[in-house]
Amino acid sequence: MSLPKIINPFTSTYQKTNIMAKQGPSDRKKVNSSEGYELSHVAEKMGVSVQQVVGAKRATGSNDRKVIEKYISDKGKKK
Repeated sequence: MSLPKIINPFTSTYQKTNIMAKQGPSDRKKVNSSEGYELSHVAEKMGVSVQQVVGAKRATGSNDRKVIEKYISDKGKKK
């Protein structure tokens, strides 16, 4: 009986990149509110605060990155 592989948090950059590659494109199209870096990335890209990204996510009811970005850009045009 073999033991399950344990993922070491101190893995090399190559191994981390490989893990990200296995997640696939569907994971990259979504914004996870539990991951601060994902919220920060969208906020920085759109020129808004993290709170506005969370608000857009709640307002749209979606975690799809494109839907959130479109909502933020449309809301910015109305001002």
